[in-house]
Amino acid sequence: MAAQVDTANWRKHLLERPEQIKELLESTHRIAVLGIKPSPDQPAHYVPEYAQQAGYEIVPVPVYYKDLTEMLGAKVYRKLVDIPGEIDMVNVFRRPVDIPPHIDDIIAKAPRSVWFQLGIRNDEAAERLARAGIDVVQDSCLMVELRRIGR
Repeated sequence: MAAQVDTANWRKHLLERPEQIKELLESTHRIAVLGIKPSPDQPAHYVPEYAQQAGYEIVPVPVYYKDLTEMLGAKVYRKLVDIPGEIDMVNVFRRPVDIPPHIDDIIAKAPRSVWFQLGIRNDEAAERLARAGIDVVQDSCLMVELRRIGR
């Protein structure tokens, strides 16, 4: 019986409906971008740049580019848990197979939500995050959704 309650409970953190996504974006202010890149022609750069221009605070967490100390005018962090203060969302630009090594770091930081960009879906990772009480959006472009809600 407890497993049924648990299943019903964690699934509410898997956000798919447009109204859920709109509510999430309207209550989000600070976004850590895991896998951000310095190349302006790549989605892992221009999507967070767009979010920044739409009024969100962006905290860069590149996976590569070890020599970078700043991106989009903000200090670079190497792990989510090293970011001071609370994070509303972790926007993930990692291939699905590369997500599992980041899950413990994400859960330890305890953001309110995790957003897997368009083309990125990892149901096992999403379930672990949802079971930790973190809202999850999968396979969706943050920039497209921000435009949809008029930001």
